[in-house]
Amino acid sequence: MPTYSRFPVTFVRGEGAWLWDRQGKRYLDALSGIAVCNLGHAHPALYEVLCQQAGQLWHTSNLYRIPPQERLAGELCRLSGMDNAFFCNSGAEANEAAIKIARAVGAGRGIADPKIVVMEGSFHGRTLATLSATGNAKVQRGFEPLVGGFLQIPYDDIDALASLSGRSDIVAILVEPIQGEGGVRTPAPGYLSRLRSLCDDNDWLLMLDEVQTGIGRTGRWFAFQHQSITPDVTTLAKALGNGFPIGACLARGKAARALTAGMHGSTFGGNFLGCRVALEVLRIIEEQKLLSRAEWLGRRLLDTFRQRLEPLEQVKAIRGHGLMLGIELQAPCGGLVPKALAQGLLINVTANNVVRLLPPLILDENQADQLAETVVGLISGTTS
Repeated sequence: MPTYSRFPVTFVRGEGAWLWDRQGKRYLDALSGIAVCNLGHAHPALYEVLCQQAGQLWHTSNLYRIPPQERLAGELCRLSGMDNAFFCNSGAEANEAAIKIARAVGAGRGIADPKIVVMEGSFHGRTLATLSATGNAKVQRGFEPLVGGFLQIPYDDIDALASLSGRSDIVAILVEPIQGEGGVRTPAPGYLSRLRSLCDDNDWLLMLDEVQTGIGRTGRWFAFQHQSITPDVTTLAKALGNGFPIGACLARGKAARALTAGMHGSTFGGNFLGCRVALEVLRIIEEQKLLSRAEWLGRRLLDTFRQRLEPLEQVKAIRGHGLMLGIELQAPCGGLVPKALAQGLLINVTANNVVRLLPPLILDENQADQLAETVVGLISGTTS
């Protein structure tokens, strides 16, 4: 089906931050499969673990205990401060689980029509419920009627949320710590902490979509850890399996008790292969101290971009955390993507006018310099 508009390139091999096409041309991957391959391509340790598990056991279903799944749940709860985990196969499925948790909590309170507050400019997935929660009319168009139960307010607007205080039909807030598809939009300092306070005051669940920001992307395991708060629910996918499809919905407190046997499930979720790979991903990030590296390298890139691009009138803003960076231009800039591709660099433009950079956490300094030089040249117009 013609659901993708693909670029005229076919990659046949990858190693670390590099990809090679059929003609043998090498490309620096500053997109990581859209924030997926945090450890780069063809990581030897992940290859070994995947092959080892594939030679033992792939799938039994969740009718039976799955030891790697139990270990992975324990590790994610240790790293996040959550109580338990539901495993699935994608970020959209993880957000579906979060939405069902919120509705189950609402039903437990006797609320006939529970509402979840969502944000303008957000992106939570392409299933019908997560599409309905998404704050982007363009991706919703053609799929009406949308699923009800969502109240949309502006992102990074505490007053708009505070104005809803006291409503008895609201059960949760669903928000991205940093809006990825919305243009790498970073909220004001303290935003998440104030959300946490409002949720506590109103007995709402704070549900954070960390599908793009989680597993080290911002220099912490989870972006919420920059503000020393803990949500009631958080969702993961993308980088958790470094390309192997796996998602997770983590919960604590009353949210962790909302779903009981038979209320939700997944045939493939949390299978042996995915969980073994995800455990190895966590081990490598922790062992190689890639969180602090991502934070340091991200600051270095941000400093370079601000010094060299902020004086340009075509540049509106430069922002990000860790290795999740956005350069917002005054005009649409989708044409920069094929120009970068021609120069051997993979980038992305989101929200029409934001150059989004999501390089792997294993990026070295020379690669970072090459990335910066190419992007600066493209935006400044000094390269063609």
